[in-house]
Amino acid sequence: MATATVRLTNPQGLHARPAAMFSMTASGFGCEVLVSKNGKTVNGKSVIRLISLDCRTGDEITITTSGIDEVVALEKLSALVQQGLAEEG
Repeated sequence: MATATVRLTNPQGLHARPAAMFSMTASGFGCEVLVSKNGKTVNGKSVIRLISLDCRTGDEITITTSGIDEVVALEKLSALVQQGLAEEG
């Protein structure tokens, strides 16, 4: 199991488009991907579940990966969030 806490830097938080990008990236890995905020944990491969976390700019989320490619997945997903989920400011 690998875990990282990252801060959302994109201007709109984790709304539909960045949530879709996150889940699409997460779905490319064979490991389990969980995302947590304020004690609530959801499946990181589900757009709807990610949106339900109500993540806004500046919020911290914890990404946990577990399985065969957990380290690579965590590195990619953490970098994606830190780079603003491909949104411009």
